[in-house]
Amino acid sequence: QVQLVESGGGLVQAGESLRLSCAASGRTFSRYARGWFRQRPGKEREFVAAIRWSGGRTSYADSVKDRFTISRDNAKNTVYLQMNSLKPEDTAVYYCAVERSPYRLGSSVSSAYEYWGQGTQVTVSS
Repeated sequence: QVQLVESGGGLVQAGESLRLSCAASGRTFSRYARGWFRQRPGKEREFVAAIRWSGGRTSYADSVKDRFTISRDNAKNTVYLQMNSLKPEDTAVYYCAVERSPYRLGSSVSSAYEYWGQGTQVTVSS
C-alpha cells in the first residue's frame, strides 16, 4: 500500500523558514516526478513546486519563486520543500504528490499526479 507522509509543518512568524518533508512507502518513486501543492483557506488547491524524476530540473509557482526550493533524495524515497521568507499568504495545507507516469519533468497540473499525501498545515502569522 502506497503512503505519502508529509511532516515539518507548523506555526511560524512572517520572514521565518520551514522545511517540509514527504516520505513515501510501499513503492519506490525514483523514476517519478514529484510535486508540492497547497490549498489556502477558501481557495482551490494550487501548484507550488515540482521536480523532475531524476532531479536537477525544478519548476515553481510565481508566488513562491526565489523563496521556496524543492529537492529530492531518491535513496530515501523522500522529497523536500524548503520554504524561506514565509508570508502570511503562504498559510495553507501543503500536499505532496507523485506523478502518474514515469520519467516526466514534473507537471504543474494536479491531474497528472496519482498519489497524494494527507497534507500538513503551515500557518504564517504577521
